[in-house]
Formats: sequence, C-alpha cells, structure tokens
Amino acid sequence: MTGSLGIGHTRWATHGRPSDENAHPHTDCRGDLVVVHNGILENYLEIKDRLRGEGHTFRSETDTEVLAHLIEHHLKTSGRLERAVKAALAEVAGSYAIGVVSTAAPDRLVAAKQGAGSVVVGLGRGEMFIASDIPAILSHTRDVVILEDNEVAVVTAEGVELSTLDDEPVQREPVRILWDPIMAEKGGYRHFMLKEIHEQPRAITDTFRGRIAPETGNVVLPDVNLDPATVKALQRVVFVACGTAFHAAMLGRAMIERLAGLSAEVDLASEFRYRDAIVGPETLVVAVSQSGETADTLGAVKAARLKGCPILAITNVVGSALAREATGVLYMHAGPEIGVASTKAFATMVVAVYLLGLWLGRARNAVTAEDVKKRIHDLVEIPRLVETALGLDPQITALARELAHARDVLYLGRGVQYPIALEGALKLKEISYIHAEGYAGGEMKHGPIALIADELPVVALVVRDASYERMLGNIEEVRARDGLVIAVAHAGDRNVASKAKHVIEVPPCAELLAPLVTVVPLQLLAYHIAVRLGCDVDQPRNLAKSVTVE
Repeated sequence: MTGSLGIGHTRWATHGRPSDENAHPHTDCRGDLVVVHNGILENYLEIKDRLRGEGHTFRSETDTEVLAHLIEHHLKTSGRLERAVKAALAEVAGSYAIGVVSTAAPDRLVAAKQGAGSVVVGLGRGEMFIASDIPAILSHTRDVVILEDNEVAVVTAEGVELSTLDDEPVQREPVRILWDPIMAEKGGYRHFMLKEIHEQPRAITDTFRGRIAPETGNVVLPDVNLDPATVKALQRVVFVACGTAFHAAMLGRAMIERLAGLSAEVDLASEFRYRDAIVGPETLVVAVSQSGETADTLGAVKAARLKGCPILAITNVVGSALAREATGVLYMHAGPEIGVASTKAFATMVVAVYLLGLWLGRARNAVTAEDVKKRIHDLVEIPRLVETALGLDPQITALARELAHARDVLYLGRGVQYPIALEGALKLKEISYIHAEGYAGGEMKHGPIALIADELPVVALVVRDASYERMLGNIEEVRARDGLVIAVAHAGDRNVASKAKHVIEVPPCAELLAPLVTVVPLQLLAYHIAVRLGCDVDQPRNLAKSVTVE
C-alpha cells in the first residue's frame, strides 16, 4: 500500500457477529469516508432508520457504519470534514473515540472523544499519529496531546488543532512521556490494579462485542457447543468457581433463573469436586475461571464429566486447560489482568453469564426477542455508566483516608447486590489486610449485628431495587448501634442521604446489571485504602494470580 495518510483498527464491531462486513474500518455509501470507533452509539438504530429513509444503504449490523453515513450526510452541507464530524456527533448519544478520514479532505485526519477510552495524538518529526493508548506510539514519539471529553482534533502535517464540539478553541501543551517500559505497560497508572479498574468499560464492551444483535434480539455464542436437543433437555444449571469467580457465578445463578427459566445453583469448586453431586446429562455445569488453570475448578469439571454433564467454560485464556476440558467455551475477552486482585475479569465474567442467560432464554423460548432487545440495550449502556462510576475516584480517595484506620469492615447487600458485598469485602482483605466480611442484609440479625458498635464501618449497597426498603431498615439498625454507615446508592436518593454518614452515588441501571456499576466504588475503595497503608497492591502477600494447586 502507498499513501501518506490512513487509519486502521484491530477489532470487529460492537454490534453484530464477527465478520468481514462488521469489521472496522467502516465507510459511507461510496467508500470515500472512513471511520474507526471505540465505544457504543446508543441511538444508532433511530439514526439508521432515518438515513435509510433518505436513501442510504447499509452493509453491516454495526453502529459505527451508521456514524460514517451520518458524517457523509453532514459533509454534503457543511463542506468541511471537521464541521461534518461535529454536526454528526451532536446527534449521537453514547460513547466514542473515533478517527475519520475522507477523500474530501486528503490532508487531514479528524479524531474525537466522548466517554470511551482514550484518544492520543502523537507529535512526530514529519509525521503525526493517533492511537487509543500511549504505549502504541512510544516507539515513534514521546510528545503527545491527550484529548478530553467533547473535544475534536484536526491532525495535519503541520500539527494538531483542538476544539470543542461547540467550536471553542482549546489550547493544550504537549506532554512529554518519560515512562520506562514497565510504566508504559501500566499506561501511566501507579499500579496495574488501578489501570485494570479503569479498563473495565472497554473490557465489558469487548466481552459483548460481536455477540449481540440489537436489531433482531439475538445473542450469538457459537462456541458454547450446545445443540438444541441438549438445551431443551436441560433441567438445571450448576456453576462451579472459586474466589471472585464464585461471586460472579452467584450473579450468574440469578441471571439464569430470571432469563432462562432454569433452576440454577452455585457451588465452590473445591466442595463440588468431592461431594459426589447428583448431576447428569440434564445438568449444564458452567465452570468460571479467569485463568482457566484453577486446580479445584478443573477437578470439579472432571468430576462432572464422569457423570455425563455438558460442560461450559467461562474463561479469559484461549487454549487454557479449562477450555480444553469443557465441551463448550465462552471467552471473556478481558485482556491481560496482571494485578492479583481481580477487577476487570470479574466484570467480564458477569457480562459473560448475562449473555449466557439471554442465549439460553432465547433457545428455550423463555424470553421473547423483544425482551432480549430491551436487555441488550440495557447492557450496551453499562460501559458509559461504569465510566461515570469511575469518576467517583476523588471522593473515594478522600473516604479512604477516613477508613484506613479501621480494623474491621462489614459489607451488606441483598439480592444481586449480596455477591457485590462479598466481592467488596474480598477486595479489601486481599490487598489491605483489613478484616472484612460480606453478608446478606437479612443475615445481619443472625450474628453480625453483635459486632456493630463504636463507629464500625458498614458499607451498605442500597440501590433502588426490590430489596431497597429492607436495606433502608438495615441502615437504621446499624445507626442505632453507632455503626458508621457508608452507603452506595443511586444519585439523588435523599432517603439514603439522611441516614448514612457517607453516600457514594452511582447511576441507576437495569437491576440484573447494576452490580457492574456498584462494584466499581468498592474496588476503588479497597485500592486507595491499601495504597494509604503502603501495601503491595499488585502482589499482595500469600496470594497468587492463579491457584494451580489444592
């Protein structure tokens, strides 16, 4: 190939199955304008219908192609590429990090950002770059300009011009990157764990990317390897997992029961493998493990295979022992997770079991295509809501200063928030070495209430779901015994604000998916407390990333 300007992207579409048609880059009708895109356009179907009415023909199932056509539409009237990009972006809802080139402006590349990931402009000598991460261009230049939300960059041979979507000019001095190779791997974050917490919006998107079809209400999971007869004969689903994966599996139980209409159970893999469980060909065993090498989970799978169970592996590592042992696999696509305390892998496990619930629900006619469309829309919104939760970092940093002296912390939740209480407690004890326990709110009176006194910190998950009123009652009981209430609640909830010492406000979302949002502040809280205590966040004592022995 020859030329002086171009863009490329190593991924397929967020929407639709992996295919040549859905792969990036995407073009307009004539192929004269080309777009690459990280993120999700939430209102693309409405725009697509409108453009179809104006004569546009689409070749893919993607939201990105719609953006290419929309920019083309505005280019006809605006005459300048950057104006057309801004006009198009003013119409879309959602998140994006984009690069755009057009034969109408062969001397420039336009980039823009809102919510999704990063856009970095690299300033070279006689050459300019855009990328989604700083490490991608460090071999070419160490001088970069980083876009903020609602900003557009026009990159030419002469340099880069920044402005807002409202055409306000932006002046920003380039940053000189002085990272060593290890810091480059961390992407500028102090620890891998913090980097991985902030990678969750992208990891969540990557897990459902290519597996959802919002227009038809289908979920595509070709590698689960379950034929229709097997699916129809299923009587229950049993999850086996350890640690953080066990908490994700607990959420999977609720999702399978709600979405697929199947009885579901969760078992610690270390217990399942030795208890001679009553299972058989009518039981789908779902084994969840980030590494795919967890010894107890592999042992549980082998025990289930001996009884004729179909096995589905949910794992992050292609070709892992678990993937080889299972009859089908659902890869998480979290990317490498270096920190021992799992964060983004947990989020992608939850997304994977949600997709499995939708897929089984459709295969068994337990949910309609229209219901799946709605639930897919709920899922597509999650990366943006997680980004919002990540914006709580300054508040949680301040809260960590107050809680770092605690010797014990209690976490309470009900329903789908109970596993998040367990996960929040696990994260704190793993990396800060503070004793922490997670309990179902209804169990508080059955023992833990005896511990509540003298400003004991109690983290309560009090979002507006079916358990909301009962969780308010739990808060009152904690207050009556002089506990220190830290509530995770929906933004603007005055009831909770009047009862809690500290309120961490998260955006509301669909009940089954809310754990993906509420877990974020608990991850950040554990991280910042551990940092204040001087702990080795990425490699806590006595722990290994993958437990490959009993």
